[in-house]
Amino acid sequence: MKQKILDLILQVSDEFNEQLENKIAIEKGLDAPVYGREGVLDSLGLVSFIIAVEQLVGDEFQVTVTLADEKALSQQNSPFRTIGSLADYIEQLIEDGTAKSG
Repeated sequence: MKQKILDLILQVSDEFNEQLENKIAIEKGLDAPVYGREGVLDSLGLVSFIIAVEQLVGDEFQVTVTLADEKALSQQNSPFRTIGSLADYIEQLIEDGTAKSG
């Protein structure tokens, strides 16, 4: 499951990189910064990115997943820092049943 989640995030990253001046360094794999001090997305870009990832994850796994919620925003280490942290967070939501079957 994790590899499929990573593939979906990388697909969205590729699409965003076509429009971004500063690219998401997908060649770094799991460690590619997305948001935060080293990330390339601003808050508006992050919202668009999250929506795109939510849609692909929902389509692939037949679930409704909400990534930008109080749980995500209250964590000491943001799940949006890197591709890997985002993939881990999505996998956790699916496995613990937080994502709703849809």
